Amino acid sequence: MTGATNRWWLVIAAGLAVFMVALDSSIVNVALPSIGQAFHARASLTEWAILGYLLPAVALVLPAGRWLDRSGRRPAFVLAVAGFAVSSAIAGAAPGIGWLIAARVLQGAFGALLAAIFPALVTAAVRPEVRGRAMSLVATLGPLGAVTGPALGGVLIAAVGWPAIFYINLPVSLVVIGIGLRTIEAGGRLALPDRAWLLESALLASASAVLLAALTQAPVHGLAWLLGTLVAVPLVVAWGRLPASRPVVDLVRSSGIAGPMAALLLNVTGIAGLGFIAPFFLEEMLHAGSAVTGLTALALPLGMASASSVGGYLADRWNPRGMTAIGTAVIATGLVLISPLSGGWQPADLAWRLALVGIGMGLFAGPNMVVAMRHAPGHLLGTAGAATGLARSLAFALGPAVVTVPWALTGYSITGMRAAAVLAVASVTLAFAATVAAWVVRRRAEPAPVELGRAA
Repeated sequence: MTGATNRWWLVIAAGLAVFMVALDSSIVNVALPSIGQAFHARASLTEWAILGYLLPAVALVLPAGRWLDRSGRRPAFVLAVAGFAVSSAIAGAAPGIGWLIAARVLQGAFGALLAAIFPALVTAAVRPEVRGRAMSLVATLGPLGAVTGPALGGVLIAAVGWPAIFYINLPVSLVVIGIGLRTIEAGGRLALPDRAWLLESALLASASAVLLAALTQAPVHGLAWLLGTLVAVPLVVAWGRLPASRPVVDLVRSSGIAGPMAALLLNVTGIAGLGFIAPFFLEEMLHAGSAVTGLTALALPLGMASASSVGGYLADRWNPRGMTAIGTAVIATGLVLISPLSGGWQPADLAWRLALVGIGMGLFAGPNMVVAMRHAPGHLLGTAGAATGLARSLAFALGPAVVTVPWALTGYSITGMRAAAVLAVASVTLAFAATVAAWVVRRRAEPAPVELGRAA
C-alpha cells in the first residue's frame, strides 16, 4: 500500500460498487412482466434484459482486468462507475425493448470493469494486517446485493414504476465517484486498446460467453446444451497461443493464485448447485409456499453476512490460508447435513443447514481473496482480480448445470435431488483438498527461518 493509513472509505466505495453490480443482476427479474406490458414484448424477448447484462458482465471481466493493468486506477474506476450510471439512466429512459436491452449490455460491460477493479483497489487501500477484514466486507456485499434485488425491485415497481430500478443507481454512483476521486491516488491514464488487446479480448469474451450460455441454458432447456461448452475449447487454445496470454498463464502457474481460484470455483459450484435444487425441494417435497421458500433461502446469505467479519478478523490475526480451509470445512459440513433431503423435514430444518453453509462461505470468501491477491505481482493485480471474478461467475452457472444431470437422469425425482446434493458435497470436498494442497505446497516453498547466531 502506498499510503500510511488505511483508506476505509475507499473500501466502502468498492463495496457499494460491488453491491450495485450484484443488485442489477437480480433486480430486473421481478420487473420483466411490467417491462413486457410497457413495450408489448414477449417473455422470450424481455428475458434478454437479464441475459444482456449477465453475458458481458462475465465474458468481459478477464479482458477488463488485462486492460486495468495498463491503465491508471483512478480514471479507470471513475470511468467504470460513470459508465454504469449512464447506462442505467439509458435503461430507465428506454423508449423500446431494443434500447433497454442495448443499455443492459452496456451496464454489463461496465459491471465487468467494476468486478475486475475492486480487488486491486481494496488490496492497495489497506495495510496487509487488516486486509482480511476489508476483503470480507466487500465479498459479503456482492451476495447481499443479489439477494436484495428482487425485494427492493418489487417495492420500487409498486411505488414508482419499473424505470426506478435503474434510476436508483444514479445517486449511489455519484457517491462512489466522489469517494474515489478523494481516496484513489492521482496518476496514470486510460490505456487505448491496441490490436493485440482487441484480439485477446475477442477470444476470451467469446469463450466466456459460450461457456456461460451453455451452462445457464442446460438446466432450463436440456442437457444437450452442455455440448456447447466444447465450442469454447478452440477459442481458449487460440488465446493460449497469443503472446499476450503469457502473463496470465505465468500468473496462474507461479504466483500461488491457482489454489485460491480452484477453491473458489469448486466451493461456489457446490453452493450454487445446492441453491438451485433447494427451492424445488421446498415446494415439491415439503409443499412450502413461495413466501416460505424465499425466507428459507435467505438463511444462506444471512449466515454469510454474520460470519464474514469473523473470517476477516481471524485471517488478519492468524492465517488467511487456514481460514479458507476452516471455511471450506464448514461449508462441506453444512452440505453433508443437507444431502439426506428428508421428506419429513420442515422448512426450518433446511434453513439452519443453509445458514451453516452461509457461515462457512463467510469464513472462506474474504480470506481466500486475500490469499489470491497477496501472491499476485503488482503489475498484474487487475488480471488477478478479474481471474477470481471469472471463476466465481462461471461457478454460479456451472453449479445448476452439474446438479441438473443426475436430477434429469432420474426423471426429476427426489432420488435425483439427493444425488445432486452428493455432487455438491463432492465439489466442496475437492475444494478442501485444493485448499490444503495449495497451503502445503506454499509452506514447503517458503524458506525456513534462520535462527539467530546460526547465520553464515
